[in-house]
Amino acid sequence: MNGMDALEAMRTIGANRSYLTKDVPDEVVYDAVESARFAPQGGNRQPVRLVVVRDRAKKERLAELYMPWWKAYFDAAEGGTRNLGEYASARKALMAANDFAEHLADHPLIIVVCAKLDALHITDLEHDRPSVVGGASIYPFVQNLCIAFRVVGVATTITSLLVGSEPEVKELLEIPDGYLTACHVVAGYPAKGFPKKLTRAAVEETVFIDTFGNSIAAPDAATE
Repeated sequence: MNGMDALEAMRTIGANRSYLTKDVPDEVVYDAVESARFAPQGGNRQPVRLVVVRDRAKKERLAELYMPWWKAYFDAAEGGTRNLGEYASARKALMAANDFAEHLADHPLIIVVCAKLDALHITDLEHDRPSVVGGASIYPFVQNLCIAFRVVGVATTITSLLVGSEPEVKELLEIPDGYLTACHVVAGYPAKGFPKKLTRAAVEETVFIDTFGNSIAAPDAATE
């Protein structure tokens, strides 16, 4: 560990788009998962399994499966940013993501996040909306993993597009029946360092007290 605390890691993690060719050793992966595994989960059922893919041929196959999903996303997003100008931040971010996708097989690790279906306690299946509750036992683990990697200087990007090719991914990696794929995490040492500052919505825009829309006050304002 390099001494970075978790709060600093959370503020500078971002989604990394370019990586050095340097490998991430097994011991670094092991240590990150050793911490990440303590994420909260329903009933302590521990549904998450990870397949860490280094093999070049398998990464190339994953990239092949990924590209049709990415191209469809890119075409839609590109249309939305076309009028923003060549150097608009949204377009620059989109083009960086496109470069990431085009070089998916070159990134050091592609971690396939799996979960055991019968270990998920899904309580929102009856609602007239997409089910999300099952992810509560998966994605905290994923975020812990990304933070643990960040603390030791390993960058990550989470992508869910490849879940659209779940049957082919499961066949490629011999993932057994009874498991789903929840997302994929690319990991490696960053080619351009970590972000110094990330832009996110203010706390007052996203947190409400007692009633939706009743914004929480910033600490300084609350003590005036």
